[in-house]
Amino acid sequence: MEIYEYIAIIMLAYLLGALSPAVWIGKIFYNIDVRKHGSSSSGATNTFRVLGKKAGIPVLIIDVLKGSLAVLLAEVFYSSAKGSDAFLIFQLLLGTAAVLGHIFPVYTGFKGGKGVATLLGIMIVIEPIAAGLTVLIFLVVLYFSKFVSLSSIIGALFFPLITIFIFGVISPAFIVFSLGVFFLVLLTHKENLKRLANKTESKTNLFG
Repeated sequence: MEIYEYIAIIMLAYLLGALSPAVWIGKIFYNIDVRKHGSSSSGATNTFRVLGKKAGIPVLIIDVLKGSLAVLLAEVFYSSAKGSDAFLIFQLLLGTAAVLGHIFPVYTGFKGGKGVATLLGIMIVIEPIAAGLTVLIFLVVLYFSKFVSLSSIIGALFFPLITIFIFGVISPAFIVFSLGVFFLVLLTHKENLKRLANKTESKTNLFG
């Protein structure tokens, strides 16, 4: 492919990631803009908190699918390189574009979510078993703490540890990406970290 074709596909991944189901479902079915309530985020967690499970579950599913579908664009447009380092790097670029779209969505004024569900969608395609273990760790921490933010941060910390030390992933690109996931989750949860430190973070009971 030509360089402009790579750029166009990466832009497509960004536009896919920028879809904002939390905003659209909230406005269409509840006449509520979730960005004006709760944590002011347009992600799945705030949707669960503000609108409940009936809205939160489809938002979560769509946000995960955005990451998965963005990565799968590589299968459509670059399948000839499948299995190569170049193919993996292209997948990671597409996934990163989708996450940036989720966090800074062009459709809704560049005010989006925190990227965790979309990151999960990327992990499911590239390292599904590691993704499953990460989700298990997330759920265990969430069950005992009731803090989605803390669970997300701990899950993001364990993802690179699992991929590197359990599955022996040695691709420099993937190691950089998995570490980047952790630091991105830290960055997007900086306000949550302050509230956790001040003991003012909201709890979410997804198991009740």
